[in-house]
Amino acid sequence: MAKTQDFTAMMKDMMASFPVDTTAMEDFFKSTAALNEKLSAVALDAAEKNAEISSKWTKDALAKMGALSKAKADPADYAKAATDFASASAEVAAENMAAFAEVAKKVQMDTVELLMAAGKDISEEATAAVKKATEEVTTAAKKAAAAK
Repeated sequence: MAKTQDFTAMMKDMMASFPVDTTAMEDFFKSTAALNEKLSAVALDAAEKNAEISSKWTKDALAKMGALSKAKADPADYAKAATDFASASAEVAAENMAAFAEVAKKVQMDTVELLMAAGKDISEEATAAVKKATEEVTTAAKKAAAAK
């Protein structure tokens, strides 16, 4: 009966002959996690501000509807109340849309700032990793040349 060759030992030996420095990968994951944390904080802050704007807008609209729903003595007063409500609603809508736009603008600026900082950090880390790898390869090549 033919015995199958055990590749496990051969693979272990082969992988051991290629030393890998995992610190660069660990640093990359740490940097990515830190960036994701900061981006999440920006998104959550924006969501909180948007919820506050929406809540305030709803409360204002409901308060104005209270005045609209009151019984009037003259039928013309209903038309005036509806016109006043529509006018006030349009004004409040413009204010709230501007508030939403400010939140979006802040999110955009914060995100760009974070990504620019992350890009700079990643560039510096990549440069350091390439420099270190080049030095290791050069050292290994010199050792291999000397062994011949």
